[in-house]
Amino acid sequence: MTSETVWEIPEPLSTCDVRTGDDTVITLRRHGNPAGPRLVLCHGNGLAIDLYFPFWSLLLDDCDLIIYDLRNHGWNTVGSLKKHNVPTFVSDHDLILEAIDHHYGEKPKIGVFHSVSALTTLLSPTQGSGFAGYVLFDPPLCKRGASYEEFDAAAERVAAMSRRRKVRFRTREEFADVLPYVPTFQRTVPGVFDLMARTTLRECDSGQGYELRCPPEFEAQIMEYTAPFAVLVDFATFHCPIKVIGADPTLPYSYLPTLDLSHILTVDYDFLPETTHLLQLEQPKECVALMREFIELTARS
Repeated sequence: MTSETVWEIPEPLSTCDVRTGDDTVITLRRHGNPAGPRLVLCHGNGLAIDLYFPFWSLLLDDCDLIIYDLRNHGWNTVGSLKKHNVPTFVSDHDLILEAIDHHYGEKPKIGVFHSVSALTTLLSPTQGSGFAGYVLFDPPLCKRGASYEEFDAAAERVAAMSRRRKVRFRTREEFADVLPYVPTFQRTVPGVFDLMARTTLRECDSGQGYELRCPPEFEAQIMEYTAPFAVLVDFATFHCPIKVIGADPTLPYSYLPTLDLSHILTVDYDFLPETTHLLQLEQPKECVALMREFIELTARS
């Protein structure tokens, strides 16, 4: 691939709108091979699942993909800031699982989640009972103590930086041209800057320019309140097998500090050298390779 790589996201096979209790609508999209194992995919804070196309495009031939954006992200409209929080994400998640079974038929599901969407599924009271397994990329987890204090301080710093982000841009190109200078995106595969502009910006209502699909205040609010929830996960209570794929633990995270991961010894844990928090956009082939055996084994069980 070259720097001129353009990722063209195909039209979904079908869509399904899920209405939540507060009338927020979350649009599910189906891609891939309906005869293959079903994967349910979601993204990290402030991003969009279409941005992960370099990763999930590698699964189109073999897997039945159901993808969606968190509320106030991606394809979804922007609603209430007051209801933009982790508990609401958890409630949405459970409604989405019900909608998938109702609309697409019941079938074993493997959840493939990154960052805050991984935390969301781990906090669901279903404790994995709706899934045949989880593949979780770099979930934001920590234990109480020194690592928690470091985690919380880092989250506050990133939230403050998020609030200072520019909201509107004259063109998508103006936004994409800034990304090569952002440390978070230094390791991403070619074409991600353009893809980021196309998937995380929407045209302004005025028709003049573009604005972030997830406003900075929304992104910052989730970051601020992640830490109290990050300590609540107990992997021993889950009803399905779990594979965690982490960033390189010897490198600083893009969003959060490197943390003590000893509390995930009860799960299948791998990490990818030379990757940061955005590992699916940095080494998509390697990420898929690490999860394929788990998917095959889980789908057969």
